[in-house]
Amino acid sequence: MRPQPHILLADDERGHLKTLQKLFVREGYEVHTAADGQEALDVLRQQHIDLVITDVMMPKLDGMELLGLVHTLQPEAVVILMTAFGTVELAVQGMKQGAYDFITKPIKRATIIKSATKALEHQALRAENRALKARLARLQSQSSHMSIVGQSEALRHALALTDQVARSDATVLLTGESGTGKELFARRLHELSDRQSKPFIALNCAAIPESILESELFGYEKGAFTGAHAKKIGRFEAAHGGTLFLDEIGEMAPHLQVKLLRVLQEQTFERLGSNKSIQIDVRLITATNRDLEHEIEQGGFRKDLYYRLNVINLKIPPLRNRKDDVPLLAQHFLVKYSEKNQRAVPEFSAEALQALGAHPWPGNVRELENVIERAVVLNRDDRIDLDDLPGVFQSQEPSAAPSQRTLSIPLGTSLEDIEAMVIQETLKLTGGNKKMAAQLLGIATRTIYRKL
Repeated sequence: MRPQPHILLADDERGHLKTLQKLFVREGYEVHTAADGQEALDVLRQQHIDLVITDVMMPKLDGMELLGLVHTLQPEAVVILMTAFGTVELAVQGMKQGAYDFITKPIKRATIIKSATKALEHQALRAENRALKARLARLQSQSSHMSIVGQSEALRHALALTDQVARSDATVLLTGESGTGKELFARRLHELSDRQSKPFIALNCAAIPESILESELFGYEKGAFTGAHAKKIGRFEAAHGGTLFLDEIGEMAPHLQVKLLRVLQEQTFERLGSNKSIQIDVRLITATNRDLEHEIEQGGFRKDLYYRLNVINLKIPPLRNRKDDVPLLAQHFLVKYSEKNQRAVPEFSAEALQALGAHPWPGNVRELENVIERAVVLNRDDRIDLDDLPGVFQSQEPSAAPSQRTLSIPLGTSLEDIEAMVIQETLKLTGGNKKMAAQLLGIATRTIYRKL
């Protein structure tokens, strides 16, 4: 059940004000009154108001000035203006400044009630539209985070495990080389979980100096150390109810590993400079490109913490193990950076695609993204050629490409069948992308469709 709308009536004519007050009380509204613009302003400072009905000509503060102040103090409120001087010019001025309606005195009961009802319906519709836009923005944000591009078997296996454990509260350790997209997997875990409406907080432990990492994680009280001029909320506290993602966990200093272990065990911590324990409800996801078991043997990582973090181990495959995804990822980044740079989306030449497929990608998806962004920026026509790629791609031997496939065709196979087999295998190579397949085969895209 919706709460009663709050209406503010402002009029320096006492008799008229009382009449309006009785009228709206009978209609079931919460009514506030003001005998002039200044009194109305005082009400707006103290009370939530849905609808303001104000006279234009008032002492101390007139209706037009009040209209501007309403939009400043309570932007969601709607305003109806009343005046005995109902000129068209004044009506136009009020509507231009954001008034919902303009009513001339003497005011008829049916007219003012109808105008108020429609104004409040308008306000409710605006609120609903804002809520829908906010929800759409959240969905789009989630969709962008969950758009892990690829169809390779290695990627499908990693995604299946991700989706399987997302709904649980189990701690997940993401392992994989730098640039494989571990944060994307962490966000997917969060967005498919029951915590999706709560915060997702990410922190790269390697990017924060050891001396301030503790305060970033747990926050501090005012005066906790030199320079602590105000209280600071740490990442654990900010992630309450949601998910905290700690990237490069292998870089964490031993004394902080002890504190992290305690938080995981007790779900409590203290800010620096405070003895007060803060209770939290946080799902922890961590990631590393290090071999933590080797780090344990070397004394660089705590074994008990490792067991706490490694409840679910999710291994993210390197790009060299999912070469079938290279054309799809390349096209994805091509569109992304063409749009970002406000350019028409070019095509890849067959030589460029072969070179991309031949590269070992030591920097994984991040390296591929950087290469495509560079190519888009440097490209001067509608085609990404070999010379748009860095020098290492032009010097490597295309025939050494691990992603190249061979096709054995028995003697006596008809040319029509051979053509069909080549097209199907090329489509597999490009992940079903017909435009790329056509480029590799040196034919028009429409020919692919016709042949299929």
